[in-house]
Amino acid sequence: MKADIHPEYHMIKVVMTDGTEYETRSTWGSEGDTLNLDIDSKSHPAWTGGQQNLLDRGGRVSKFKKRYEGLGV
Repeated sequence: MKADIHPEYHMIKVVMTDGTEYETRSTWGSEGDTLNLDIDSKSHPAWTGGQQNLLDRGGRVSKFKKRYEGLGV
């Protein structure tokens, strides 16, 4: 195996959509960072039986709807 070609692997905290937290090892971010999930197994339609709970965290959905509100009308 070649040296110095693999990304750094460290501990991060993951926060689910319902607020539960857990720590895991990842290459995302840096040591001690927090990853806030917008969609997880408790809110994704593939795991919830088709009901989609769309959370608008950070206003991204609102921004998208406003940008394309007149399209196709």
